[in-house]
Amino acid sequence: MLSIAPLDDSFDPSPALVVSTDIRPEYHPTVHDIAPDDRPRERLQKFGADTLSTSDLLAIILRTGTQRDNVMELATKILIKYGGLAGLMSADFHELSAEYGLGLAKTAQLKAAPELGKRLSMQQPEKRFQIKSADDAANVVRMELMFLDHEEMHILILDTKNQLVELIKRYKGTVNSSVLRSAEIFRPAIVRNCPNVIICHNHPIQAAIQRLHQRISI
Repeated sequence: MLSIAPLDDSFDPSPALVVSTDIRPEYHPTVHDIAPDDRPRERLQKFGADTLSTSDLLAIILRTGTQRDNVMELATKILIKYGGLAGLMSADFHELSAEYGLGLAKTAQLKAAPELGKRLSMQQPEKRFQIKSADDAANVVRMELMFLDHEEMHILILDTKNQLVELIKRYKGTVNSSVLRSAEIFRPAIVRNCPNVIICHNHPIQAAIQRLHQRISI
């Protein structure tokens, strides 16, 4: 007589599936993995800030990177995306803060650093700065005007020795125009009893590029 043994309830005919929970995230190198002599901060201390690239200086300002990129990679990516330092400095605050790895604090640092440089360039020593050439006048307003996305007119008021008495921001225009009445130009100089004025204005980068493309197409 043939007898059939009852099936064991614990038996599972399907193949066993083993899932390992020991998954290690991929390691991404940080600045600490870079040789000390190649790190931006250490090279600045040893050789001076003027020997560093723009991306290295930007990395020092940002201080830290992200899980995807170390701070040097983050600085390089941001510069490439915004077309260099000029594009980065003229970018909108909220647009920058929305970038992965920046946020409000780092964006504030990016905006504050060039402002300090601009104010330093505008400081006058005890003896007034003397304008001797067009380059001298340009140096006074360059940091103020070069990153703007609209036209502005600034007036340099000079005394009889062409020494700078005051810099006046007189008009904020559009991307490709600015209008100013002659009375608005000369009144500040007359009030200060100064015989010389220099009028300065800028051409925004994007507008200049657009005009260049128009000339090329012609």
